[in-house]
Amino acid sequence: MGQPITVSIRKGNDPEVRILETNRSLTGMAIERYASVEAAHTRGRRPPDVLAERILEAGAKHVTVYGNVVTVRASDWSSLEERAEYLVTHLFEYYGEDAGWSPSALGVEAATPAEVAAT
Repeated sequence: MGQPITVSIRKGNDPEVRILETNRSLTGMAIERYASVEAAHTRGRRPPDVLAERILEAGAKHVTVYGNVVTVRASDWSSLEERAEYLVTHLFEYYGEDAGWSPSALGVEAATPAEVAAT
């Protein structure tokens, strides 16, 4: 469940910057800025928080999310560019080990059908 996000990547004016444009909005009208994995993690589990945490864990130095644009600063794009595109593309998918919102991707245990029915 959940559809993949279409992503196009372009280089920024600074060689350390990549701009990932998506076919859907990831935030409201606020600009979300993340300078560390810890900062992203403590902000919550909203889509921009989760995405920033994952991109930072993959090696980015800074992530900014605004609307449908994710701006990423990193020293080494040789392996990060493909990984960042993958992380954005699969952010809203629910099933599979690497799906963005699967229990394994979020680091939580899946609820059983009985637990869901009891809520």
